Amino acid sequence: MTASGPHLAIWTITALTTAGVLIRPFKWPEAVWAVTGAVLLILLGLLPLADGARAVAKGLDVYLFLIGMMLLSEIARREGLFEWVAAFAVTHSNRSPRRLFLLIYGVGVGVTAFLSNDAAAVVLTPAVFAAAKAAKADPLPYLFICAFIANAASFVLPISNPANLVLYGDHVPPLGPWLASFALPSLLSILATYGMLRWSQRAALVGAIESHVHPQSLSAGAVTALVGLLMTAATLLIVSALGLHLGAPTCITGVLTTAVVLVRKRASPIPILEGVSWAVLPLVAGLFVMVEALNQSGLTAALANLLRAGASASDVVAAAISGLGLAVVSNLMNNLPAGLIASAAIIQDHAPKRIVDALLIGVDLGPNLSITGSLATILWLNAIRREGEEVSFLTFLKVGALIMPPALILAIGARLLV
Repeated sequence: MTASGPHLAIWTITALTTAGVLIRPFKWPEAVWAVTGAVLLILLGLLPLADGARAVAKGLDVYLFLIGMMLLSEIARREGLFEWVAAFAVTHSNRSPRRLFLLIYGVGVGVTAFLSNDAAAVVLTPAVFAAAKAAKADPLPYLFICAFIANAASFVLPISNPANLVLYGDHVPPLGPWLASFALPSLLSILATYGMLRWSQRAALVGAIESHVHPQSLSAGAVTALVGLLMTAATLLIVSALGLHLGAPTCITGVLTTAVVLVRKRASPIPILEGVSWAVLPLVAGLFVMVEALNQSGLTAALANLLRAGASASDVVAAAISGLGLAVVSNLMNNLPAGLIASAAIIQDHAPKRIVDALLIGVDLGPNLSITGSLATILWLNAIRREGEEVSFLTFLKVGALIMPPALILAIGARLLV
């Protein structure tokens, strides 16, 4: 692939935009940098306006999915569902911070598997913060669970991560073949992540925590929010099995749940709408625009050629290198655009299933290295900031460097051996 002037300009703007999202100069939100990069690509004539608009439209399913999940999270938070869950977890911890850690991790696996990794970041994080507050414990070790399990358990089921559907496009395997391919890799990923995360936080999980917390009765609004979450999980399983898009059903259940609670209370929707992190939507839209520009620069075709050449030599070696490589790239540019580019390359190359599966593990699990590696961790970061917590890029990287590599190597290795 010959690099022309426009191609170099596209790559430069994309690189600088990615750096802005990662570093957040002037502490400006990630969305500001993503949108700025997208607008520059269009204003400079590097991407036609019509193509940019189509790129934004491609993200419709993702936007709807996020809107539904954020509404469910906000209504559950305001109605006290998270405080009830927190009190329940603390009460059953028997004053042991290690037991509380294990309980939260188990809940995180379930939420990620059946509601997606984004839900683990959006829905679980406020509940975990409430649990740590009720236990009078340092919240950070428990909050880390929400970030890392969101990616570590994100290929248990096809619905566990929207990136799964992006990577496989319209050809997501049925549940049976999916489990045959990913059951063992998922188990190893979950266990390895737990072991390394638990070890990395061992100094903070000593002594005793408060356990004399009695859950109050759930309010009618909290019960409605809980039913809405359960309905969403069931709906996602059904529509995934039917091969349908997840965004609209998730948005519908989120809007309906919110509406039922507000109508019963005769309350205004404004506080709910003000509590939602809407900035994530333009962030995602900006990433879609940048991916389209990279596709038009010939990057996708070059990657397809590399996959084709590697597969012709050894699909096992090509799968291992591709999966590990995409895991690294996902941290350099976020796994959503990385997954979109990989998906386009897979379609052009008709890559073997072994390579596609390794790429999926890389794009799902790789982002556990850095705080901006996946949309889920960005959502998690927004959630903890709302609670008054802050985790720097370097702090997360130090933990991620311990946790991600063993889980990634075990998961890809297991997939290539089955």
